[in-house]
Amino acid sequence: MVARVVTVAFEGVEARRVDVEVQMTSGTVYFAVVGLGDKAVAESRERVRSAFTSLGLALPAMRIVANLAPADLPKEGSHYDLPIALAIMAAMGIIPADALNDWAAVGELGLDGQIAPVPGALPAAVAASAMGLGLICPEACGPEAAWVGDCRILAPRSLISLVNHFRGLQIMSPPQPGQMIESVAGPDLRDVKGQEGAKRPWRSPRPAATTCCSSARPAPASPCWPSACRAFCRRCRRPSCSKPRWSIPWRA
Repeated sequence: MVARVVTVAFEGVEARRVDVEVQMTSGTVYFAVVGLGDKAVAESRERVRSAFTSLGLALPAMRIVANLAPADLPKEGSHYDLPIALAIMAAMGIIPADALNDWAAVGELGLDGQIAPVPGALPAAVAASAMGLGLICPEACGPEAAWVGDCRILAPRSLISLVNHFRGLQIMSPPQPGQMIESVAGPDLRDVKGQEGAKRPWRSPRPAATTCCSSARPAPASPCWPSACRAFCRRCRRPSCSKPRWSIPWRA
């Protein structure tokens, strides 16, 4: 028997469907996660195992293979913990397999079975809504995911509360949308006086990677130059200037 749970893989701000398939067979005791995952995905085996132990459960002495399909799509992050754990529980018969057919899941598991917040709850909810599914996400991510009004949201605090919900022992209420926080505009390149040679590459259609990876030492007349560079990198989704390297000696 193969148990399946839907989750997502992030590509920028987009979320693509990923099916977590778990199969248990007789043979050498083994637990493998396959499907082109990064180190965080590979380490999910230990987090899932420890979360099960905290619930008083033990993985069966069988060959367990969790496949993240499609296998040629790179998977990054720890949000695959929860769907892998749910698929294993469905394969073990702890959760009815058909109870998960209408849900997608994202979440990181703690060693004590708590579900830790993960980034990307909003695009995951948008993708789940497009697939006609509800979303299971951490409690801390519930207010963010609830902004997608036409998507059913479950936001459990722990794995045991989610199991009790699907077994009919506990009913969780859907979260309410969180408060919207207005963003504050930061420094802009137009605030930098002079230094036209330094500003010219940033105004090009595609700033070179080497330009974005270094920012100049501020001249006395332009103390806001590093802040403006960092703000520019945040807008163009380049995280490399969060800690600027003073590699180019500019003169006043």
